[in-house]
Amino acid sequence: MIDSPVDNTTQRAAGSAVVVGRAGLQTLVDVLATRGYTVLGPTVRDGAIIHSKITSLDDLPQGWGDTQEAGRYRLRRRGDDALFGFASGAQSAKPTLYPTSVMLGRRSRNGNGAPTSVGTPPADAGESGDGASAGPYALLGVRSCDLHAIGIHDWVLGGRPDAGPDPDYERRRRDLFLVAVTCGDPSGTCFCASMGTGPRPDRGYDLALTELLDDQTHQFLLEPGSPLGANVLAQLPGRPAEDADLAAAHQVAQSAAGRMGRTLDTDGLREILYSAVNSLVWEDIAARCLACENCTMVCPTCFCTSIDDTTDLTGTTTERRRVWDSCFSSAFSGVHGRSIRTTVASRYRQWMTHKLASWIDQFGTSGCVGCGRCITWCPASIDLTAEAANLRAERNGANGAQASRALRRTT
Repeated sequence: MIDSPVDNTTQRAAGSAVVVGRAGLQTLVDVLATRGYTVLGPTVRDGAIIHSKITSLDDLPQGWGDTQEAGRYRLRRRGDDALFGFASGAQSAKPTLYPTSVMLGRRSRNGNGAPTSVGTPPADAGESGDGASAGPYALLGVRSCDLHAIGIHDWVLGGRPDAGPDPDYERRRRDLFLVAVTCGDPSGTCFCASMGTGPRPDRGYDLALTELLDDQTHQFLLEPGSPLGANVLAQLPGRPAEDADLAAAHQVAQSAAGRMGRTLDTDGLREILYSAVNSLVWEDIAARCLACENCTMVCPTCFCTSIDDTTDLTGTTTERRRVWDSCFSSAFSGVHGRSIRTTVASRYRQWMTHKLASWIDQFGTSGCVGCGRCITWCPASIDLTAEAANLRAERNGANGAQASRALRRTT
């Protein structure tokens, strides 16, 4: 990627917040494209908001919001022209940085069985699933919960002291430009406020955007978070932010934090999960759980993979790929041909305990960022926050399984 020179004739102070209009936001998209980025942003497709390539503000979900509850996702029309007036979309940033399938190598042979070529994957061998060309990528509209998930992957996959970096992740992450957005309209399954991961971005971005929309104006507060972000910001038409603009952005976040659809009490939760190995709650969950793997596929922090070896119909070319996998698969915990987690109850227990407890021991942080996707996209409407509350109630003397059944009768 070639970094374009910046015209500093505007004399704007680097690092200062700027307010732009729709034209300024379009300029941001144009500037990023000029610098060689493939810009990915929220778009409406197949009844959901997903990340895809954008070139214009017309590609964004103007006037679209969403309704999310356990096992339910629906788009809805808003009564305004908000461009970011929805909660966490069906996708996080994970498929772009950590694709569902990455080719690790290819081997070919001739009709006599002799090898003819042994190939290493090209730089763009991963499949991002975004329908865009190869990176570098600029992600526009990343929610704070997903920003924190990227931060977790930066540690887990980017080269922590006890493990080397994942080369494909490192390559994609190195040139990524992040435009984060304050979430102004959380869904019924959001609980980022409980996890300290939102709704306003606090770190890890190049630019942070807050949409300021009322009956008179439609503006966007942009705040730089890196030298590169300040460099890009200096190219945009706009005005220096005033105290009133900063106060308005703060109010957007405060209002959203007070309208979270879910809460999760994390106080002592790690110890509660460790002591709940034989809890009745797991069996109650298993009676509903389909082990469909949806929760792990939409989770922005899950990173389990397996290796697939495939051969073409002629038997002359073999490919090895790294593909997403899930701890909800019985084969994933296989040792010497046998699964060590033979029941759905044991697999759900493994997932939830790892996510909210042993992840802290491994990586120093919770594996949950409060995006609520695992609740929204569960076809059985299993609610992580409710089950955590049931485990807490069981430890405090109540019957967690009975509490869970009572909860379902009232929802």
